[in-house]
Amino acid sequence: MNRYDVIVIGGGPAGSATALFLADSGYSVVLLDQAKFPRDKVCGEFISPAADAILERLGVLASIEALSPVRLRGVAISSYEKTGFVVDYPPLPGTTCPMTSLSLPRMVFDRLLIERVKQKGVTVKEGHKVTDFIVEDGKVVGVRGLDDAKTPFEFRARVVVDAGGRNSVSLRRFDLKKKSRGSSKIALAAHWTTLKPLEKYCSMHISHPGYTGIAPTGEGQVNVVLVVDKKSLQGEKDLHDFYVRTVLKNPLRRNLLGKAEVEEKVRSVDSLAFSVRPVQTGGLVLVGDASGFIDPFTGEGIYLSLRSAEIASDVIDTCFKRNDFSKDALAVYERRRKKEFSKKLLLSKIFQRLIYCPSLCNRVIQILAGNPKQAAIVVGVIGDYIPPEKVVSLRFLGRLLANVCRNGL
Repeated sequence: MNRYDVIVIGGGPAGSATALFLADSGYSVVLLDQAKFPRDKVCGEFISPAADAILERLGVLASIEALSPVRLRGVAISSYEKTGFVVDYPPLPGTTCPMTSLSLPRMVFDRLLIERVKQKGVTVKEGHKVTDFIVEDGKVVGVRGLDDAKTPFEFRARVVVDAGGRNSVSLRRFDLKKKSRGSSKIALAAHWTTLKPLEKYCSMHISHPGYTGIAPTGEGQVNVVLVVDKKSLQGEKDLHDFYVRTVLKNPLRRNLLGKAEVEEKVRSVDSLAFSVRPVQTGGLVLVGDASGFIDPFTGEGIYLSLRSAEIASDVIDTCFKRNDFSKDALAVYERRRKKEFSKKLLLSKIFQRLIYCPSLCNRVIQILAGNPKQAAIVVGVIGDYIPPEKVVSLRFLGRLLANVCRNGL
């Protein structure tokens, strides 16, 4: 049978979470992914503290904890090798509960999610690449594609959820992807083997020509992601050599990694930040990176993927109850998503302007280093459990600007 209530394209965090939430609501779901699991992804492999509650609702947190994963205590940030600070995650507002964040390889995380999806009775089709949609009367009613043997397939459903990431079929088929303003960024990532244990912090080092995110992901393993302007690669013949050279050029990173060695060839993903036009057809919902992506410095993409899947699933459940999958009915999802994430998107834009202005960045980091309470609020917002309004507010920004002016640029 190739007819289901819901088709989900993509088995990453957003797709798997959507499939799980809808299966829990009693709907028949088929999940299609062109890859076969386990498979790896370029990712900071940092999962915000706020994601724990969603992972618990998905029924996968216990499986993760059974592996004794790395739990990060907070964030360390340095600016252009001149100043920096280390701060633990502040307690959950209204409690004294300490907060931590998961750090584990995507190969492991995605495998646990897809195993849970299968346990819940979702039909999972690996090696199935969706190439087009079936559109009837202005609505998406199914998908077409090829399996890994190049055999055509077709599935139909009341609603299709595209969680296919930045290169999703929806973005191409309906021309939804907007060109990003400003220079294009590229992320380079690899796991390193280290002899000395790293402190359990996500270390963000800002320096020319970009910044790195470094976090331990297991015994003797650390994930190092370097984000740079694509123009930095002009004249570079060896991407791997550029990555290693740039990471180790910063003395703070060099000291942190010690005698660590890269254990794999560097992987890359470009066109990091982009936005998406509203879907103009019924029967289709975009979740996760397919709905737009913000720079990973504040993106915490896994949390945003999980939360967008939760919002989408709730809206889709309502659409089933009302028997209405029109464009207007499903647009409720996009309005809810924007309302919840808009302040975080604004914060990301502010940070992007900040980190590429060395003098201002140094001053702001220096001020936060001398104001632990303000630094803790920023880290809690990055961790997605303190509302971004605490930072993206005239009062907070005014205090910060006053300190900058008082200290001078």
